[in-house]
Amino acid sequence: MTGTAPEPACEVLLIGGRSGVGKSTVAWEVSSRLQDLGVAHACIEGDFLDQVHPAPPGDPSRTAITARNLAAVWGNYRELGQTRLVYCNTVAVLEADMITAAMGGSVTPIGVLLTAGDAAAGERLRARETGSLLEPHLRRSAFMAGHLDANTPDWVHRVPTDDRSVPEIADAVVWLTGWTER
Repeated sequence: MTGTAPEPACEVLLIGGRSGVGKSTVAWEVSSRLQDLGVAHACIEGDFLDQVHPAPPGDPSRTAITARNLAAVWGNYRELGQTRLVYCNTVAVLEADMITAAMGGSVTPIGVLLTAGDAAAGERLRARETGSLLEPHLRRSAFMAGHLDANTPDWVHRVPTDDRSVPEIADAVVWLTGWTER
């Protein structure tokens, strides 16, 4: 029998949550933990995939450009043999279909919604945002907390971040992937 072997199935860890919840920090810590454990993976900060102004014509939410950029970057990682992706973005857990489609092939999503109360998220944003973006971030963060709470699918794991260290949160997220047990 001739032909090529089928591409191995892929998995994507989707880390979502409101602004100030620690998505990027936790994603990088998860990546560091996986590196320490010898687990092959790639890590993409989804916010970098749609940073264009003005929004592309016909794509005001920038979803199409995000999908195109993700497909391009993930394609490069796939060529290296990667089958696991850590992807973080506020609405990552709401956009699993778009993300898995952009990755192509057989992709299993693992969803994690990081949660934090208004006080914790506000404190983190105040430490990070020193310019004119603080107030808009605080408003958007509060709105997204409610939106994500109401719309996140049941298959997504909720991981609270209030009063927890980044390493503790990352350990919980790594455990949820099951990637270290295979």
